[in-house]
Amino acid sequence: MTSTNIAPETLPRRRSDRTGWAGVLILMATSFTLVVAEFLPPSLLTQIAASLNLTEGQAGQTVTATAFMGFLVAPVVGMMFPRLDRRALLTWVALIAAVSNIMVAISPNLVLLLIARLILGAAISGFWAMSLAMVSRLVAPERLGRGLMLVNGGTTVATVAGVPLGVYLGSVFDWRVVFVGVAAVSVLVAVLLRAVLPAIPPATTTGFRELADTLKVPGLSLGLVGHVLTVLGHFAAFTYIRLAFEQVPGIGAGGIAGLLAAFGIGGLAGNVVVGLLVDKHLNLMRVVVPAFIGFGIATVALFPGHFWAVTVGSTAWGIGFGAWLLVVSTWIGRLAHDRMESVGGLIVTGFQIAITLGAGLGGVIADNAGVQVTLIAAAIAALVGGSIFRMARTVAVAV
Repeated sequence: MTSTNIAPETLPRRRSDRTGWAGVLILMATSFTLVVAEFLPPSLLTQIAASLNLTEGQAGQTVTATAFMGFLVAPVVGMMFPRLDRRALLTWVALIAAVSNIMVAISPNLVLLLIARLILGAAISGFWAMSLAMVSRLVAPERLGRGLMLVNGGTTVATVAGVPLGVYLGSVFDWRVVFVGVAAVSVLVAVLLRAVLPAIPPATTTGFRELADTLKVPGLSLGLVGHVLTVLGHFAAFTYIRLAFEQVPGIGAGGIAGLLAAFGIGGLAGNVVVGLLVDKHLNLMRVVVPAFIGFGIATVALFPGHFWAVTVGSTAWGIGFGAWLLVVSTWIGRLAHDRMESVGGLIVTGFQIAITLGAGLGGVIADNAGVQVTLIAAAIAALVGGSIFRMARTVAVAV
């Protein structure tokens, strides 16, 4: 037959590739939508507090509630739905986020508001716990880093634009209308997830034994310790980043906004550039990325009198943190490629632990020793975490 030279597998593979990358783009849209919802309360804090007769501190607990639920749900979401197709699970995640945002919009008091945000925390952690496994099913192993770059890109854009977007929308519409709008977008994302993603069966085993066995993978626990310390260092500093920027002589609101923009632009650049490099240069990125975080924070701490130095430090810090989850996810995907659901939950759990400890310890140090000492301690934590992370193996071993 004349078709023997055409490589019969080419057409199906090309069609599968198109489907896979389309699915990755939908996951990127999902991450953007969920993280925008997560960041809405800080940008609408004054309106929410005034409307519900709360203090701004009470309204701010909506963020704490989201992170707390994420910590609880992330490691067990796969166990909770052991037989549910992962396309259906992510569709439900988006719908649950929509319900949460509607509940926020109709909340008459703090209790319902916090319940709604707890529900959002479960949805966000469910998405992130499953996203690593989903991307690994949608793209070829040698393209995992690039696929994760796109998904994390949605988060990076939402992190950079979420607060300004919320501030703008809050100036045009009532805060309740803004949450209804995000709920509508969440429903649209759910429809797209269902329509575009292929059916993806769950992992064969997702119980507590699987989680415990995953932690026994050689090198995994050491890498996770490094992950937690690095993220802890970031959040110990980032929680008080405005106080740090206010140390620059003569700086005003415009200058602070510019420094935050430098951090955000660095985050976008780090995600894109490292995303293009990490598949081929993972070991190098494991050194460079946490070094950017640590040295960027240290520069902000040690040269507060020089706007240019703080700008450089903020940009470097943003580059490092914008790429961090990408590097960690690529590393753990290679080390435990047959346990992607479990390791995805562990990454998210470690991240939530780091947020809680970093913000808490950073606050204690800031209150007792000042923001500069906080940043120096945070930089040390990030650099030590990066060093520990670098020592963890990158190649799975037979057991």
